[in-house]
Amino acid sequence: MITSFLRAALPVALMMCAAGLAAAQDVVYPPNNPSSPMKIELGRRLFYDADLSINGTMACATCHEQHRGFADGNRTHPGALDHPGKRNVPGLQNIALLSHFTWASRVADLEHQALTPLTGVSPIEMGMKGQDAELARRLAANACNVKLFSAAFPEKKGEISLTTVTQALATFERALVSFDSPYDKSEKNGQKLPADAEAGRELFRGKGRCNSCHSGTNFTDDAFHALEPAAPADHGLAEESGRAEDAGLFRTPGLRNVMLTAPYFHDGKARTLPDAIRRHGLSITLSDAEMDEITTFLATLTDRSFLFDPRLSLPDEACPL
Repeated sequence: MITSFLRAALPVALMMCAAGLAAAQDVVYPPNNPSSPMKIELGRRLFYDADLSINGTMACATCHEQHRGFADGNRTHPGALDHPGKRNVPGLQNIALLSHFTWASRVADLEHQALTPLTGVSPIEMGMKGQDAELARRLAANACNVKLFSAAFPEKKGEISLTTVTQALATFERALVSFDSPYDKSEKNGQKLPADAEAGRELFRGKGRCNSCHSGTNFTDDAFHALEPAAPADHGLAEESGRAEDAGLFRTPGLRNVMLTAPYFHDGKARTLPDAIRRHGLSITLSDAEMDEITTFLATLTDRSFLFDPRLSLPDEACPL
């Protein structure tokens, strides 16, 4: 179940805005990091704040662009210090419904996952490893931040630290919920999709066997699979686990808003959806017409209300408190 929001003292408009984001289905908040309208708003502001990178050039939103389903349209993205990216930037819609949050990691929660871009070194993304004090100093220098942290973390007396930063980011990310696509509306009202999309849905579930891995409401089994031998430059899950049998294993990505998140696969080498489908090495050959029908079906998973929801966008400069 979705836990209740903590009712912090907020302007009415902000309260209504954040409460609307609470309508996520099946989102569970950890006991040590309950959600609140103010924590969502703080997390949103931090998500768009380049002060979270070592040289002030990169925010979370630099790579995770809302209009692209919070992906970025590139094969990989270099870090703040121009270290080359290693894997394709995944979209973030419905990330709270996953158990695994990156292409090849068993990180247990979003709070810890946020440390990967912030402090990771393989590759270096935001470059903040060992910079906890500097991060706190930067954020505390902004009077609005001090108010926001105080309102979001009253039980911690407004503590500004790497811990509260990642907790706020995780709370905002749990609000990135996308279930208002044409597909969802069809499922709710029982009406069929257009004929070519319905044909694609049947292929997706039948001949193509796509839903053997891309299953459930989020179109992912949230499991790790090896579709091809491990590449020398990226051994997948084995790089974290150290187990030879995990070489080449990568998480099944969800397919919501998939039309906006190209290129595809962990290395971004599949430029189009047909390229990605062919790379699966299916023993069943799909014709070009069948590929088009599957692609048409996948287009019905695009949720435009999510892509342009102002509650998830770059916040106004004015402090909400």
